[in-house]
Amino acid sequence: MNKWIAGARPKTLPAAIAPVAVATALAGESWDPVLALLALLVSLALQVGVNYANDYSDGVKGTDDNRIGPMRLVASGAAPAHHVKSAAYIALGVGAVIGLILALQTSLWLIAVGALAIAAAWGYTGGKNPYGYFGFGELSVFVFFGLVATMGTYYAQTGELTLNSLLIAIPMGCLSCALLAINNLRDRAADELVGKRTLAVRLGDSSARKAFISLLLIAHISVLFLLRPWTLLTLLLLPMTFSLIKAIRRGAQGAQLIPLLGKTGKLQLRFAILLSLGLLLS
Repeated sequence: MNKWIAGARPKTLPAAIAPVAVATALAGESWDPVLALLALLVSLALQVGVNYANDYSDGVKGTDDNRIGPMRLVASGAAPAHHVKSAAYIALGVGAVIGLILALQTSLWLIAVGALAIAAAWGYTGGKNPYGYFGFGELSVFVFFGLVATMGTYYAQTGELTLNSLLIAIPMGCLSCALLAINNLRDRAADELVGKRTLAVRLGDSSARKAFISLLLIAHISVLFLLRPWTLLTLLLLPMTFSLIKAIRRGAQGAQLIPLLGKTGKLQLRFAILLSLGLLLS
């Protein structure tokens, strides 16, 4: 069982939890615990599903053979490829069923949104032309784990979309992108060798580091536009943010980036907690 937990990549799960928490806080008195829970389960299922799908697709393509970082089930031989593929199908299927329940209780438009999210989850590294191999992974993460997860959760509970729901979606999307960006920075050299043209490969080492730093800074800056004083609690995380920036600027490479990936996940979760608290106090 431990290998399946590791294969689900727990350090990436804040990307699924954070947007739901922040959107629920913004909903305020309109929040609905059942709908919020359903949205959270959908988000977690899709995150786990895309992680297993990525493990399977990269594993059978051979692009994980020389990868530095957490264990990959297929590439390491810890699990047969078809078992990992089935795990991806199960996770995405669970997300689809729960998403359907959520849509039936709120808006049928969420069915179309959910279908697009599942297609994006599989198409990241799966299929004949995976978009993650052409540098569009970060864009997809920003859209689905930023805009869609945050604004979708807010819409499910309030029945409307607002400017503030967009403004809180931006830092959630940026921090989710930062998780993928530092992951791809770690794997940049190996990905380039096997022809996987992630954004980090396309940008090169120096520009990829600047892009990661920019994502962290934009997350902090975007909160200022909410014009709610208590949301400035997120500025308490600037020391943690600057420590990450310092490590990246110093040129941390390969395995040195593994703990920074975990730290980026912690930053996103803590950012979401403080932003949620700030929204509630406001």
